[in-house]
Amino acid sequence: MTETTDLLEALAKHRHFLRFTTRDLTDEQAGQRTTAGELCLGGLIKHVTSTERNWANFIEKGTSAMRDFDSMTEADFARRADDFRMLPGETLDGVLAAYEEVADRTDELVAALPDLDVSHPLPKAPWFEPGAQWSARRVLLHIIAETAQHAGHADIIRESLDGAKSMG
Repeated sequence: MTETTDLLEALAKHRHFLRFTTRDLTDEQAGQRTTAGELCLGGLIKHVTSTERNWANFIEKGTSAMRDFDSMTEADFARRADDFRMLPGETLDGVLAAYEEVADRTDELVAALPDLDVSHPLPKAPWFEPGAQWSARRVLLHIIAETAQHAGHADIIRESLDGAKSMG
C-alpha cells in the first residue's frame, strides 16, 4: 500500500463520518442550527466541499487558484459565510451530491500525482507564514484534518438535533 492510498483511505473514512451525520434528515433539519453557533449540518457539508475544492485547485494550479486574503471583497466574505448555511432552494441531496463530486475529483487528482512532494507557495493570508509553501502531501493532510474536525462538529449538531450519534 502506498502513502497516497493510505491518505486517501483516511480521508474517505472521515468523509463517511461527516456524510453519515446527515442520514435520514429532511432539508429543513439539515439547515437547522442546534447550538449557539451558526453551524448547521448542510452548511458544514457545503463548507467542507468548498474548502476541499479550493485546496484541490491549489494542488493542481498553485497559488493562482486561491485568492490572497488582502484582495478579498465584502462579496467574497459574504459568499464564504453562505458556505456555512443552507440557502433557499438548496437541498441536502444537492449538497451531498456536490460533495461527492468534489471528493471524486480530489481522489482522482491526488491518485494521478507522480508524488506528493509537488509544492506551491501559499497565498497571502494572516494565518499563513509569509513565503511558506505547501506540498500536495501537506494539503491532503490539511483536508483530512478539516474533514475530521467538521465531522466532530457535525456529530454534536446532529446529537443536539434529535439525539442521534454518528460516532458513539
